Amino acid sequence: MRRFAALYTALDGSGGSNARVEALVAYFSEVDAADAAWALHVLLGKQGKRLITGRRLRQICLEGSPLPEWLFDDCYAHVGDSAETIALLWRQLAPESPDVPAESDPASAPLRSWMEQLLPAAAALEGDAQADAVRHLWRGLSPAELLVANKLLTGGLRVGVGQGLVLRALARLSGLEQALLQHRLMGGFTPSPFAYGALLAPADQAAPVPSRPYPFFLASPLEQQPAGPASDWQAEWKFDGIRGQLIRRSGEVFLWSRGEELIGAAFPELLEAAGCLANGTVLDGEILVWPAGSDQPAPFAQLQRRLGRKAPGRKLLAECPAAFVAYDLLELGGDDLRQQPLSQRRSALEDLLQDLPETTPTPAAGLLRLSPRLPLTAWEQLEPLRQQAASAAAEGLMLKALASPYLAGRRRGHWWKHKRDPYTLDAVLLYAQAGSGRRANLFTDYTFGLWDRQPGAEGELVSFAKAYSGLNDGEITALDRWIRSHTTERFGPVRAVQPLQVFELAFEGLQRSSRHKSGIAVRFPRIARWRQDKPAAEADTLASALELLEQ
Repeated sequence: MRRFAALYTALDGSGGSNARVEALVAYFSEVDAADAAWALHVLLGKQGKRLITGRRLRQICLEGSPLPEWLFDDCYAHVGDSAETIALLWRQLAPESPDVPAESDPASAPLRSWMEQLLPAAAALEGDAQADAVRHLWRGLSPAELLVANKLLTGGLRVGVGQGLVLRALARLSGLEQALLQHRLMGGFTPSPFAYGALLAPADQAAPVPSRPYPFFLASPLEQQPAGPASDWQAEWKFDGIRGQLIRRSGEVFLWSRGEELIGAAFPELLEAAGCLANGTVLDGEILVWPAGSDQPAPFAQLQRRLGRKAPGRKLLAECPAAFVAYDLLELGGDDLRQQPLSQRRSALEDLLQDLPETTPTPAAGLLRLSPRLPLTAWEQLEPLRQQAASAAAEGLMLKALASPYLAGRRRGHWWKHKRDPYTLDAVLLYAQAGSGRRANLFTDYTFGLWDRQPGAEGELVSFAKAYSGLNDGEITALDRWIRSHTTERFGPVRAVQPLQVFELAFEGLQRSSRHKSGIAVRFPRIARWRQDKPAAEADTLASALELLEQ
């Protein structure tokens, strides 16, 4: 544990990427495979579920120290994190304990023992037994070590290094290409000496894993006209679905999400449809709900009904039929096509989908669809195309260089996303709640309402959406002061305020919903601006929202 905590401190305090890579290389070269595997697991943000809540750690700390509750909470408000607050306070608060042999000292135990034994064992206990076990783990830890231990308990360790830096370090250590390591990590990493050894095995010695997807190629937001003539680019709709890879290898079919989760159980019809593909085929595309006979997909809310289902029933399959809209071919006949230009991969994809057997679902039947290419011969056509996105039930456009290989991660210059402008409505602030962490003393979570009224009538404000982002620090502070002086009622941590402040809300879409009082569910709402120039009486109405919904 001490060696990993030292690594965490070095990474957290380093100002440059080179120094962080050096610290990572030094750590992985010094520890054994078991500790290295767990460290890699944690560094990649995969430390697992929360074992103990921050609230419970707070209780354990208060019960084992003379610190009054109000003082702990005051410290927490300044620090913004329970684990860090305890790490800063415990050494000054903890009662003196006798020295113990090094072999029984938790602080000297390796990281693997903490992850596999000490932390799970403490979490499995209850009441006083759990409190005693946690305080025993805290004994002898430095503040930095205590912080790491608490973060591992709460599942909230954030090291501040991305996967790229970790891969750079492992590439230096192993002599392997960074792209190869990234590919080997796809599909999950089991923190074991065997998995760590397989990750760093020579390029010609690693056993193939049939289910393993490729790293996804991500697009960047379009900021200016792409380089070169429009004829060098391919335009497609950017549909609002779930990015996925559909894999057929070794007689099996696998469906991966971009979040590296196997989601085939939720979409059995797609697995069945992909059964007609030849072994060694990998499609990249978008998972959507696409009703039979429709010329466009259903809203994202319909797709949400399918997510997380291990065995969707016949009714759900009929009401929300899935489709896989393929826009790239990454592997064919077991050959990796990613280094070929998009123009060649697209041609091969078209041939593949057109040649599906007639006895199986075809693209026309709606299960395996080809992402349509949009006409783009001059840049003057780009904006009119983007304006048509809403009518096609799309978020906007994708622009891909025809000469581009299929790369890993977000590489600017090859693929661009050009989303349509968000919807906006002016809404009235109704309720506010304090945030968390360093914003625990500020009201930062807001509920907004729209007018429900007929023309000429007074009407009432109805809750419409919650938003948590969009204001700068100065605006948050000013609004917090206003909320405190204009509170009308309190409901636990929530305050009702005088309905006077108007905010322009931006969002990606609307959907009818019986679960919301307004009858409308809002997708990705955020604050666009504080309309201090507009009185509440002139805010938008539910009728205005319904008009947007019908567009």
